[in-house]
Amino acid sequence: MVFVDALTVMLLGLGASTFLLAMYFLMAALGRKDMDMLYVPGFIFGMFDFASGFAMSFLWPLPGAYNMLFGDPLLVLGILMMAGAYMLARKMKRDLLFPIGVMLGIYIAVEAAGILNFGLEKGAYFLPAFGLYLLSALAAILSPLGMLSPKGNGRYGYYLLSLLLVLVTIVALFIGYGGIYAHLKSPP
Repeated sequence: MVFVDALTVMLLGLGASTFLLAMYFLMAALGRKDMDMLYVPGFIFGMFDFASGFAMSFLWPLPGAYNMLFGDPLLVLGILMMAGAYMLARKMKRDLLFPIGVMLGIYIAVEAAGILNFGLEKGAYFLPAFGLYLLSALAAILSPLGMLSPKGNGRYGYYLLSLLLVLVTIVALFIGYGGIYAHLKSPP
């Protein structure tokens, strides 16, 4: 049986998703109304995150802690991305998604504590992995800032969320690209 490690492409999907979320918050803060460019990519990357998170959570052959660590948050992010893209396209209020984002953020914060306390990541990738989970947890826990009006002082909350999500994007892509390179040099 051949083991195929798809974590790298999952990290690239995560990076694309957090970039799209950062774009949403930035565009809202800038008063942009032409967010229709986000519908399809948001839904498609949401489907990818959901499918890959589902596969990892329920079918992946990694030890249980790692399936939960990587798969579960990606699965929930995928659901939120698909729902958010659909609701944005239909011009629906998205306020109900933000409390679910907080729940996801708490879950990721618990996972960050697990990474630290149980040594789930070691070596050169400890700091990026821990940073990814810490920044992701913070962005998700602060996601209710998206319920504020993007006008006036509320726009600063949108700028903060956009900045946090850009940082998550950078770290996810850094880990993903490093993983791609490491996989390419491994023996066949």
